Amino acid sequence: MAVLVILFATFLPLAAVAAFSPEFYFYLACGTASTVSFPSDSTGRTFVPDSAYLSPSTAPAAYASSSSPTSGSHLYDAARADNSAFSYSFPPYPASHDASFFVVLRLHFFPFVTASSQPVGGLSSARFNVSVLDDAYDLLSSFSPPNAGVIKEFFIPWGGYGDFTIKFTPDNGSSAFVNALELFQAPAELLWNNSVTPVGAVRRKDLALWQQQSLETVYRLNVGGPRVTKENDTLWRTWLPDGPFLYAGEGQSVVNNNTSPIIHSGNTSAVAPDVVYRTQRAAATNQQDLNFNITWTFPAEPGASYLVRLHFYDYEVVSSVVGVGIVFDVYVAHALASRDLSPNDQVQASQSNEALYIDYGARTPSTGNLTVSIGRSANSNGGGILNGLELMKLPDADLSSHGWRGETMRIMVIALSSVLSIAVLACAVLCFFVVRRRRRGLADQSTNRSSESTAVRMQRMSTSLHIRLAEIKAATDNFHDRNLIGVGGFGNVYKGVLPSNGGTPVAVKRAMRATKQGLPEFQTEIAVLSSIRHRQLVSLIGYCNEQAEMILVYEYMEKGTLRSHLYGSDEPALSWKQRLEICIGAARGLHYLHSGHSENVIHRDVKSTNILLSCGGGGAGVIAKVADFGLSRIGPSFGETHVSTVVKGSFGYLDPEYFKTQQLTDRSDVYSLGVVLLEVLCARPVIDHSLDRDEINIANWALTMHGGGQLDKIVDASIAGEVNENSLRKFVDTAERCLADCGKDRPTMGEVVWNLEFCLQLHETHVNRDAFEDSGAVATHLPSDVVVPRSVSSSSTSMLMEEADETVVSMTDVADTQVFSQLDARDKGR
Repeated sequence: MAVLVILFATFLPLAAVAAFSPEFYFYLACGTASTVSFPSDSTGRTFVPDSAYLSPSTAPAAYASSSSPTSGSHLYDAARADNSAFSYSFPPYPASHDASFFVVLRLHFFPFVTASSQPVGGLSSARFNVSVLDDAYDLLSSFSPPNAGVIKEFFIPWGGYGDFTIKFTPDNGSSAFVNALELFQAPAELLWNNSVTPVGAVRRKDLALWQQQSLETVYRLNVGGPRVTKENDTLWRTWLPDGPFLYAGEGQSVVNNNTSPIIHSGNTSAVAPDVVYRTQRAAATNQQDLNFNITWTFPAEPGASYLVRLHFYDYEVVSSVVGVGIVFDVYVAHALASRDLSPNDQVQASQSNEALYIDYGARTPSTGNLTVSIGRSANSNGGGILNGLELMKLPDADLSSHGWRGETMRIMVIALSSVLSIAVLACAVLCFFVVRRRRRGLADQSTNRSSESTAVRMQRMSTSLHIRLAEIKAATDNFHDRNLIGVGGFGNVYKGVLPSNGGTPVAVKRAMRATKQGLPEFQTEIAVLSSIRHRQLVSLIGYCNEQAEMILVYEYMEKGTLRSHLYGSDEPALSWKQRLEICIGAARGLHYLHSGHSENVIHRDVKSTNILLSCGGGGAGVIAKVADFGLSRIGPSFGETHVSTVVKGSFGYLDPEYFKTQQLTDRSDVYSLGVVLLEVLCARPVIDHSLDRDEINIANWALTMHGGGQLDKIVDASIAGEVNENSLRKFVDTAERCLADCGKDRPTMGEVVWNLEFCLQLHETHVNRDAFEDSGAVATHLPSDVVVPRSVSSSSTSMLMEEADETVVSMTDVADTQVFSQLDARDKGR
């Protein structure tokens, strides 16, 4: 039973607090013709009629019938409701405001029984979608408000330019409605003001993307205290008691502080009202032999991303109970989030006993519940404290889990750096700085050369590639959700039909919003794809950069991504032959980038979601094409060994040597493709934290199993019976060579193409070769005069990259080439 510690006999009643006064705000009472004070006449804000902001202006209003249950507020006596889409539009923020900020959007829904004369029937059956900023952010999808009513709260990034739009779109055969809405500027200290601690699978790279997303508040708890109503909160929020979410109640106390002033740490009470910091749950520190955690459990969507905010206040007044400078551990989503956390050490000011909050970025485990726990630290006899808890959910975008094979290498690098820093003599330090200065100069030159090259290509690019925004909107039915075929870090992808493209379907990739971060990738993609053509590279149809939009239009690949055909969807399993053909196609496209273009182009983001598939004509099977060139870089010039650049890419596929040295070569793409090869073979994510520790990373796991002679245990069960043993060994050996720690030990992309084509030949002809010959790279068994980068005769090498589409040799021709003829001759002579 929980121990209740009462320090003061009387808990003071909650008093109204001074509310935040935003500069930018709109409060609308939807559907009504008169103003309404909410939440009460004495403490409320004035909600005005919505007609001045409504489009179309003819969208009907609905009114509650006399038989409808009352909500307790006149704000819910009316609603704007329609069987067709309607929207609200608010003017831009004043032009003097030149920085992006977040706005708070609250949507009030209270279904009621409408009067019989209303054009829209009962609102309890309404089901609809809500989006903002011209569909840049989808907030609600097929949403049906509960009969008891609900307020949905969102935080949305906005630059303040252009109208802020809110669109309500009913599902087919249904209706949409809203009773009231609040839109106002969030206090600057409310979001992303402090650093966020990544937990578990989340990496800091993810957090940079999170700051560009909308957030939905799903839980807000006053830990250990009563319900805090809108009248008693600085931002008109509701804080619920934490009791229903408390999973482990033994050995904890409720501590109250009603007299000491609440001191805020570098923030204001807009972050959380003082009343939240006046109560807390704390570990019963008088039971020092008790080893326990206090845990809160929340139903959550499996795999979803959440910003978890914990509020702390270490009371000096109750130091005899909880101890000043208490130290404890924090766990979020079943992972250690903070070890030896001391709230008093976290505050910025010199004064002790300040209120503070800490943000954590976490993902829900596959079990579907998100937990938060505080517990005893190994370095303290204390338990833990918590005053408030907030959970904010990110949208269901492709913010995929990150992790990578080089985690051990990173630790080794840190350790090595520490040893070297101690051992280096003064003269060596001097040499280090001299070399570093020289490298920095070369890096600046390389960066300038790449930037100039991109700028020049952008200037030279034909304006015929530009497509008008109106044409793109018509092709996608104004980016309607039914045409949505994909979601990524850059933005949404829609299927459309452009008349100017002969009525052929296209894929339209629309950036979430025009940002300085996304502009370089947008320009790079156009510059690269407008200057190259290859049957294994996705073709750019055109682009649009009107009205702050960044849109790219590609050829449509109807079978989607390679990953969707391997796991996580209902797509039929690919055969072994199809998988080999896909890998060969991707490798050919990358080989052309590396060697067949006027400039050596390094992709930098090779992964299974960037390999797209389509059906080949005339029974040609599946065609694979490499896509997404936003991170591409021009490689080293003649005489150079590498390009020095900031590390970019996707964790799990990222070359550890590149990560360590920041020296980019085309062998970094080879490493990434090696990971894709294992992904194709095993049909599982490259990083999967739901598995045992030794199996989390596909590269470590697969190569360990290969070394132990257990290949049969890693092959996708759907193809296990059809894979030729020799073809399998050659395939895994090729992947292993691609994943060599040092780039110089990896094959070229041309050699990868050759080896994969040999894997396909082994599979199709069932060539029986002994284990020794099949276990190494084929190129090492050939005479020195045999050309191996491509499956063409040596006399064709001068044509290797000219008219690339015509020089690709099909597998039906491979058996007759010089290379395979010599292999056959060696077999016959044995």
